[in-house]
Amino acid sequence: MYWPIGTPRIYATTTSPNTSNANLVVSHDGLFPGTQRNTSANTTDDNASLSTLETTIEQDRESGLGSGSGPEPEAETDPRDAGVPVTPGLPTPATPGMTSVEHEHSEVFFNGSDRSVLPTGEPIVALKVSRSGHLFAVITASTLAIWQTKPTVVLAIVVRSEASINAYGSSIDLLIRPDSAIFVVQTSLGYLITYSLAIDTESRVYKPHFVDHANIQRRRQSHFGGPGNSAPDQILLGPGEGAGVRDISVRFRRVIKVDAGIECALALDDELIVATRKPAAIQCLRWTADGTDSQMKAELVSRMGWLEKKATIQEMTHDRPMNLSTWVTNDGKAYAVQRIAPGQNQPEADSKKLFKGYCFHSPQGPHDHAIRAVVNARFSLIAVGCVDGSIRVYSARDYAGTIPPSHIHKATVSSSRSGRLTTLNYSPDGYCLFAGYEGGWATWSVFGKSACSSFNADQSITGPNREGWLAGVTGACWVGGACELLLIGRENETIWSLEMARSAVTGCYSPPNLFRTVLQSSTSIMIYRGYDLPDLTSISGEPFLWHTVRIPSSYLLNQWPIKCTAISSDGRYVAVAGRRGLAHYSVNSGRWKTFASDAIENEFQVRGGMCWYQHILVAAVEANRSYELRLYSREADLGSSKPMFTQQMPAPIVLITPSGEDSLLVYTYENVLYHFVFAPVSGVIQPIQVGQIAFNGIVRSPARVRGLSWILPEKQMMEGDPSQDVAYASVLFLVDGKLVLLQPSLNQGGQLKYDMRVISHSVEFYSSMRDQPSLSLPDEDGTHFSWDADQGSLRNSLWIFEGHALKLWPDVDEVLHAASNDSSKELPPTVSISLDFYPLSILLGKGIVLGVEPDLVQRRDISYSFFRFSIRTHLFLPDILRYYLGLNDAAAALAIARQYQDLEYFAHGLEVLLHQVLDEEVDLAPPPEAALLPRVLTLLSSFRQYLDIVVQCTRKTEVRSWRTLFAYLPPPQELFEESLQRGSLKTAGGYLLILHTFEELETASEQSVRLLSRAIKEEDWELCKELARFLAAMDESGGTLREAMGMVDLQVRKEADNPEMVGKLEVPSFRSNGHSRLRRQNSDTSSDVGSSTSGASSFGSSSPT
Repeated sequence: MYWPIGTPRIYATTTSPNTSNANLVVSHDGLFPGTQRNTSANTTDDNASLSTLETTIEQDRESGLGSGSGPEPEAETDPRDAGVPVTPGLPTPATPGMTSVEHEHSEVFFNGSDRSVLPTGEPIVALKVSRSGHLFAVITASTLAIWQTKPTVVLAIVVRSEASINAYGSSIDLLIRPDSAIFVVQTSLGYLITYSLAIDTESRVYKPHFVDHANIQRRRQSHFGGPGNSAPDQILLGPGEGAGVRDISVRFRRVIKVDAGIECALALDDELIVATRKPAAIQCLRWTADGTDSQMKAELVSRMGWLEKKATIQEMTHDRPMNLSTWVTNDGKAYAVQRIAPGQNQPEADSKKLFKGYCFHSPQGPHDHAIRAVVNARFSLIAVGCVDGSIRVYSARDYAGTIPPSHIHKATVSSSRSGRLTTLNYSPDGYCLFAGYEGGWATWSVFGKSACSSFNADQSITGPNREGWLAGVTGACWVGGACELLLIGRENETIWSLEMARSAVTGCYSPPNLFRTVLQSSTSIMIYRGYDLPDLTSISGEPFLWHTVRIPSSYLLNQWPIKCTAISSDGRYVAVAGRRGLAHYSVNSGRWKTFASDAIENEFQVRGGMCWYQHILVAAVEANRSYELRLYSREADLGSSKPMFTQQMPAPIVLITPSGEDSLLVYTYENVLYHFVFAPVSGVIQPIQVGQIAFNGIVRSPARVRGLSWILPEKQMMEGDPSQDVAYASVLFLVDGKLVLLQPSLNQGGQLKYDMRVISHSVEFYSSMRDQPSLSLPDEDGTHFSWDADQGSLRNSLWIFEGHALKLWPDVDEVLHAASNDSSKELPPTVSISLDFYPLSILLGKGIVLGVEPDLVQRRDISYSFFRFSIRTHLFLPDILRYYLGLNDAAAALAIARQYQDLEYFAHGLEVLLHQVLDEEVDLAPPPEAALLPRVLTLLSSFRQYLDIVVQCTRKTEVRSWRTLFAYLPPPQELFEESLQRGSLKTAGGYLLILHTFEELETASEQSVRLLSRAIKEEDWELCKELARFLAAMDESGGTLREAMGMVDLQVRKEADNPEMVGKLEVPSFRSNGHSRLRRQNSDTSSDVGSSTSGASSFGSSSPT
């Protein structure tokens, strides 16, 4: 559900030649300038291998980093307790050089009098982002640069002195405490250097100032400032930059020496965890001592019974929402680990245990040794990257070690082409997995659908353009709520920021967002508008099918990134919500409406989603610690301090979703589902609560619910009392990746209870067609669309996407019946539709699945590469017809086919069905009673295009398949005659080629003459040319063509002498020739000159193509 767009912005931690050395911060990290530390003299016992190196206050003042640490760790001043910057009076680390270059590569380096202090061109070693996403940092071998995400500028640069590098080694890795108050640099000689960060919340740097903004053109500023244009400086700011550039202070904190050697380290909220090498152990150092316990604790790996005694820990990650860590060991195993909380009940012998864990990945060979691991809390998954480049994903069902395999991601190229896996990251919402390799990168959807990769980039273009972001990455981080992806490359000093577009479903799971494709990027929304266009236009893939509109810059200024997007069921209105407030847009008028007052906009935050009821926007908001449903009319301005209507809710809202024509379902964190019905009260539309259901004991964690809907019986939906809907509704929950069905029933006491059954796993999204208010199913006459349709329609279908295939149950009532009262009963089979792109919506009336596919554009006339995405469609009609024919339910297949027979590409869909079945049965040769081909041909014979479909199919298959096909068809001679009777001369020409291939056509036969005569009479000169070419190919001497032309001349003369004979073509009686005949179900033999498959005339050679 994520796709890159455009070309990345380029940033570098560099400066201009005119930058003075006063803007740089040089850190000696506790050493006197010019001194060399004798590292061999600072040895300690292996079991207590963490030692704190003291700092010198005088030296800290010289370096401009603030006061040093005291002799005792507990005497340290925690920067979290500082209300002002730690170093008052000292020059704040400025931004000596930040260059944002679009569409080109630019390098600007540090320059100063001391080149040994100001290194230039050093490649970036590591990239890390803070938990909030407001800051990120990069390191080189000798520098630490702290950046602000928006605006993307350098806040501070720390350059390690030559003495520090000689004593501690070069920088090789970076850690950030989650609150971004402490930065930890790991060095090559086994040291951890920590720096403290303090932020002045009031001060701003680089703030533009206009001396007299009253004279600035008001017309120009009206798009940016509020009433009166009180903030003209906002003209210079972009999305998310309204808060300006923060003023920060960085100081050296301490150096930690690890004598046992550092394998890896992990920075948590309360402590720093270090995995050592000799001996293999885990050491936990609290950031600040609390006075009640030791600041440092350690546990040997050999004493952890759940780990191999000789194992060492190579990599550690931690996920805060799941409170779960992953450890990867040197023997290729991966473990799910939890910290044992102090005071937790455990046996006395285990009182010193710090961790408990379970091995969930054991390699079967060298190729699947684990090297990376990452947790997806949104879907309860753990992804493990292996040596061969594959990514094995496991499902974390509990904390007791039940972590079975789920699926596998594999790159589209070999491991020798991709190189070693370097980084692994899930997007914040869990829908996308990014994997970086030495030779490129790739993305997948959460359950394994390949989305995009850089492996198909042309290296002959990438190299000269110096586009390292395509050639391989060593680190990546998501920022801006997954709006952008930061990348660093191999041996490169550049940071690339790649913009990502994603489906609106990722932020707001609701039926309208599933039925109408909407994509959102960092600054715009893209709406697919082919739903109401002609059939062939809607599947053309042309760029004009996208309605692209930019979100107002005045809203993005302070509310970036956009977290939620909702479209109305009719596609007329779209609403967006960012950090606070909201804005909505009319597709017809092209106008946005935003709050005129910043105070009103910042007063609430959308949490729980949005949806539309007619022209009314319904938003689930949190305002001043209260939880509400707010209604905003599109026809009214947002300048008013009060919404159209407010409904107080007793608990935070998980999600809201419309259902049917006038119902609204609201699910809260109290595990209660509320049912509202929209109705006018005193002339104002309001949601009226008519029922509620408590799911206590059924749904364990409301926060894990991603989607929700319910299915009402037809009678209750049309005639029943809405207040009784809760007693009849079957509820569908999408929990993590499981689709759960809850069906109501009565217990022995007559009380309502729910029977639960998981009906599908690994579900990325599902769509019930009953949730569509105006279902796009054609009537019998095919002239318009309506909800009512014939029996056997797809209006009751339930669609699910399981990562690798799109599946559906054509009738959800069969699923409800199979799941009721008997959990052991098998569910009905599903129709599986294989797709080579990511599906976004199902256009039921047009019979297609709509999706997008990314495309990397590289041209030699421009110096940069860029991504764009194109529209992809798939006709699902052949798959559904084959499903019914496989069940030997010809009546249902015929009913479905007749509903789509007026589509312009209907004949193509039947041809695809015939082609697929024929290809399979030619190789499998099933017995006649099990063969599907005769059932397909019987279905085709019910439609007037079947003669053209058969000809088109023969043109696209090998000759060896023709015998299998015509074993269930009348002889080609009879089909030729029938085509002539219908007036389909081009189709008859196709059968002429088949007769020739079967050697049933004599030289200058009567069939060729009759067809050529008809073509001359109807002045179809293109067909005459093809026939002449065909006859000439039969005889190189040209005798056959001359003979045929003579017979045609005689035929034309006879018809001229006897006009009554014109058009009277009797079908001669032929022997069956071993061919079985089809019983025609459709007696329509009217003229079919306007055939939709006119390409059947291309038969100018004696063998099919």
